[in-house]
Amino acid sequence: MSAPDVVTYGEIMGNFVATEVGPLEKATLFERRLAGSELNVAVALARLGHRTGYVGRVGDDPLGDAARARLRQEGIDDTHVRAEDHAVTGIQLKQRVLVGDPRYVYYRRGSAGSLLAPSPETLAYVASARHLHATGIPPALSATARRFAYEAMEAARDAGAGVTFDPNLRPTLWPDHGEMTRLVDDLARRADWVLPGVAEGEALTGRREPEAIAGHYLSRGARGVAVKLGAAGAMLFTPEGSWTCPPFRVVTVDTIGAGDGFAAGFVSGLLDGLDEERRLRRACAVGALATSNKGDNEGMPTRAELDALLAADLPMEGTR
Repeated sequence: MSAPDVVTYGEIMGNFVATEVGPLEKATLFERRLAGSELNVAVALARLGHRTGYVGRVGDDPLGDAARARLRQEGIDDTHVRAEDHAVTGIQLKQRVLVGDPRYVYYRRGSAGSLLAPSPETLAYVASARHLHATGIPPALSATARRFAYEAMEAARDAGAGVTFDPNLRPTLWPDHGEMTRLVDDLARRADWVLPGVAEGEALTGRREPEAIAGHYLSRGARGVAVKLGAAGAMLFTPEGSWTCPPFRVVTVDTIGAGDGFAAGFVSGLLDGLDEERRLRRACAVGALATSNKGDNEGMPTRAELDALLAADLPMEGTR
């Protein structure tokens, strides 16, 4: 593969989804899939036609083999995904629900994914891309993964690449809530584009209104802040103005992956040079389509599926 358009990094986990609706403690049968916020973004970007690379660690085990095979199947460059002999691929148990967000439980402490660490090769790979997409999850996994997060962002910025950052707060992975918000906010301030949910934005900035959350990062040099409003859509703020995108009308099967789809759509719009209005609309459309399948990333759309939804839905209302 030639130099990637976009690189992301993180942990791919085995995702065991209950086959019947109900509490996880009562589930006896599970369907094995693959999960990970950054995997979801990578799948979506590859399906939208962008050259996509992934950096990470998996176990030298069947789940690790499945993870690398899935990357290759989606056309994602796995050259910098290393199999670890002495650590296992992490797993996640996921509840089956009919309405709302499912419960999920991690088993990833000390997993292969937590062994991610910077190296000259991986940092050069990041620097070769046009864009880096980062999240707040890897820094919670280990000190070395945290160091990779900082050095990857620095390598991308030094190379002139764009950087998006999705906070993706995971309190259960952090020993201390204050440490989580301090460190994730610090990383977010180093990005060009910050993509928080409104609740995440409040946790990180202490401010509730989307405009105030955006102002926290715009005043520190961000080029733009897209605030996800859940079922209410999303808003994009830049120093030049603001734009609003109402939700798209789709049949929601599983809400997990919506934020990752939004991030992928936003990055895709940046790579394609879309203006703010169309970039936000693409992000909302990919996020909506991501909820149309019971898997975390199986519903990520192709370019044709995205174009069909954009053509069928009402135009968004924007303000400048």
